[in-house]
Amino acid sequence: MPAAQVVSLVAAVFSLVAVVSLVAVVVSLRRRTTELTALVAQLQAETVPMLRHARQVADQAATEMVRVGDVLGSAEAVSATVDSASRLAYRAFSNPVVKVVAYGTGVTGALRRLFGRPLTVEAQQDRSR
Repeated sequence: MPAAQVVSLVAAVFSLVAVVSLVAVVVSLRRRTTELTALVAQLQAETVPMLRHARQVADQAATEMVRVGDVLGSAEAVSATVDSASRLAYRAFSNPVVKVVAYGTGVTGALRRLFGRPLTVEAQQDRSR
């Protein structure tokens, strides 16, 4: 056998091995591509409804936050109104109440002295000082 035929035979064998290897790689890639396509379809089937549900929950949460904000605003308004009303009531009633209590204390002391009733223990201690 001449050398040219041997070289041609060796080249043909290497070419055949390369083609068989490439076919095996293509078949393996095709199988992996099919598996990936099935996995993507499964992920879409699971995640799309989950994302829709998550969007609904987020929308509901946003609506509730708006409601909570409204309630907080109302509570702050009520608190401010009650605060101003209590300040007004304090200003309106504190001076007359103090005067009535002072008047009552003075009248009680005068009546005790007038009718000779004994003073309370505290008053006697104050008097002895």
